[in-house]
Amino acid sequence: MRAALNLLAAGLLLTAGAAGAGTQPVSAVPPQVSAMCTQFAGRISGFSSDQCRLAGLHPAPVTSSRGRPLLVRDVQPTAPGAQAPRKVLVLGGIHGDEYSAVVVAFQWIERLNGDRFQRFQWRFLPCVNPDGLLASPSTRTNANGVDLNRNFPTPDWNAQAQLYWKNKTRKDPRRFPGKLAASEPETRWVIEQIAAYKPDAIVSLHAPLNVLDFDGPYTPPAKLGYLRLAPIGTYPGSLGGYGGLFLRLPVMTPELPTATHTPSAEQSGRILADLIDWLNKNLPAA
Repeated sequence: MRAALNLLAAGLLLTAGAAGAGTQPVSAVPPQVSAMCTQFAGRISGFSSDQCRLAGLHPAPVTSSRGRPLLVRDVQPTAPGAQAPRKVLVLGGIHGDEYSAVVVAFQWIERLNGDRFQRFQWRFLPCVNPDGLLASPSTRTNANGVDLNRNFPTPDWNAQAQLYWKNKTRKDPRRFPGKLAASEPETRWVIEQIAAYKPDAIVSLHAPLNVLDFDGPYTPPAKLGYLRLAPIGTYPGSLGGYGGLFLRLPVMTPELPTATHTPSAEQSGRILADLIDWLNKNLPAA
């Protein structure tokens, strides 16, 4: 599997304009990004299209199942003398009906842009499942009816994914893992990002369980902001199983309290502050 990941990394065309710590003026936003921001704002209450446009997003070289742009943003370290920074990959909106997870990703981009002393390199994929978010009504699954968080190629996928779906979820359509592991373009994009970016930690924003989940090596934080540690466990095809148990990367999953009501900037800032504190303690400078 690691050989396959290396091949994916070699073949992945990274978005050259994604790097940089500052925001870009609204007039410089790529048209497809601007259009997506308008659609996001039309669906998510209290989220403005300008907040999205000012985040400095760029389209990835791949698209969703319905051909929508998949958006990415890199935030570089700003601490004086920061060298060989550790990397953090942040995912939002794997489930399209979890609006709060998308907005918190944007809140973090804005907060990190204003931090002159942070020493990590961040990559944000703020809405992994735009087709699900923009469906009418929004759906947990992507346009093909697949739960992307059950579609990652964990070692037990072939033997267990379909059985788990049939026996444990009683064929719940919201949790359909797909017919094949990594069958979905959105899943493959995340796999490629992990392979090419080589993060030292992954953060996957979700809702609405109001807990902090954690998989993989290192001692987990007791809390992130108001979210207390309560490990949920992994499932065949889950990102926690793929990244945390198979690739041996720490995968933190902040489960926000509600899917539709976004934490305030202060609340999400406390979650981010505790996350950075954990990163500083557990991921010393390379």
